[in-house]
Amino acid sequence: MRLRRLNEKGIEELGMYLDALADNPMLTPPAEILEDQAKSESLSVKVDIDSKKFSNRFDAAKYLYDKFIEAGVADSDLDRGVWAWLSLFWFDTLRPPAGKQAKKWPGERARWIPSESHDWKKFYRHLLAGPWRVYRFHRDNPERARVVLCGPLYAPGEASEQILSRQEVVTNRSVVELATRMYYDPIGKKVKRGAASKGAGTFRRFANDFLNQFDMTWDLYAMTADQVATLLPKEFNRFLSERR
Repeated sequence: MRLRRLNEKGIEELGMYLDALADNPMLTPPAEILEDQAKSESLSVKVDIDSKKFSNRFDAAKYLYDKFIEAGVADSDLDRGVWAWLSLFWFDTLRPPAGKQAKKWPGERARWIPSESHDWKKFYRHLLAGPWRVYRFHRDNPERARVVLCGPLYAPGEASEQILSRQEVVTNRSVVELATRMYYDPIGKKVKRGAASKGAGTFRRFANDFLNQFDMTWDLYAMTADQVATLLPKEFNRFLSERR
């Protein structure tokens, strides 16, 4: 289907649908507004989007990045109406599978419709725009960001929350590379067991306590991943020493 953007009427209807899901989780998405001339608009460029499933956030981000680059889509064209359209188009892809329905389905509206504000802390929560932004920033080596993009689209996970909620962290290539090296399991293609807990050496300790402390005295942006690793206290050794 040709990519379009929802206008304010379309965004409003999608928002009403999301509200209604609280009472009826299996309510059918209003897919008809995707091509409704009164509720959506065409783009200045042509982008054909496929109806498909994605194994994880990385695959979805790569797909969108490649599509937008191929079509010459400018960042300024990717407004909240485009991301809202994509959320609706891939609604079933973004929905948790049976048996894994979130307690507060479908979650906060920002997961589906980006805020009008360009505040990073709000924009990154979008289930598609967030991963795409991370992939785009690390486009020279997307693999370094695996740890924050390895989860399913419907459940970003603790690793994503801890890293993505802070723009100064997710845009630090060395820190993200080190986080992937320590906490990503390339065999299981997921975050390592125990990394998302609250104990010593965990992702939470790395993102909140360690980075907050050392960012005040060290220029982490100017350091390599190996150099940052030398600053880590012994509690992180169990993840640094693991080789899968």
